[in-house]
Amino acid sequence: MAFLAVFALALSLATGRLAERWASELAQTSTVRISAPLEEIEAQTLAAQEVLRTTPGVARSRIMSEEEQMLLLEPWFGPDLPLKDLPIPRLIEVVEEESGYDAAGLRLRLAGEAPGAFLDDHTRWRRPLVDAAKRLRGLGWIAIALIGLSTAAMITLAARAALAANAQVIRVTRLVGARDVYIARAFVRRFTIRALLGAAVGTIAGCIAVALLPSAADEGAFLTGLGFQGWHWLWPLTIPPLAALVAFWATRSAALRTLNEVT
Repeated sequence: MAFLAVFALALSLATGRLAERWASELAQTSTVRISAPLEEIEAQTLAAQEVLRTTPGVARSRIMSEEEQMLLLEPWFGPDLPLKDLPIPRLIEVVEEESGYDAAGLRLRLAGEAPGAFLDDHTRWRRPLVDAAKRLRGLGWIAIALIGLSTAAMITLAARAALAANAQVIRVTRLVGARDVYIARAFVRRFTIRALLGAAVGTIAGCIAVALLPSAADEGAFLTGLGFQGWHWLWPLTIPPLAALVAFWATRSAALRTLNEVT
């Protein structure tokens, strides 16, 4: 269970970083797409550039080269795409200031100065991606909670089984004056120590497995970098103490309840 908890924790923290990165990076960038006849595209590109240069809140804008556009289309169409023979729109990368700009006003200015220009501020697809990453993070924490509940249930069953198997010893111990709290303490100590040691072994194995996962790729692949970074490596250290705490309360509750039932 500790091994699984490490992976659930790594997933939750990694998706949290992913959501923050998408929210921060994509929020500061926009794209102007210019679709116009071949004889007009250059003039409309220059007009759009002038509009962007004089727009408050726009830090800088840059016309993307054919090589950059080729790299954007390569994952879908392959490396041998004849870009010059296709009516590919001209793209302008826009980087905005922290205060942002008036998107509605910019669209109106572009419509007047460069009718073939379309502003895409990434809002349509940025928000679903961020929401999906946040939901994955929430699912990770839910998985950790379910792992904790499953651990408590298994320890409770194991404690009740151990008490039932030692019913005769418990009766004899009571006859010599032992109280139920003293008897329960012996079971609690044993199960708590075993849970602590087992969780420590599982946590170490989980951390080794997470460390062997692929690192974050340069192209930002979604399924890479699903591990711990920086001080987040301290989080797995909390798993063994929490497992011992769960074992302590589960065993104590099960032991006292079972001892009350044993006569």
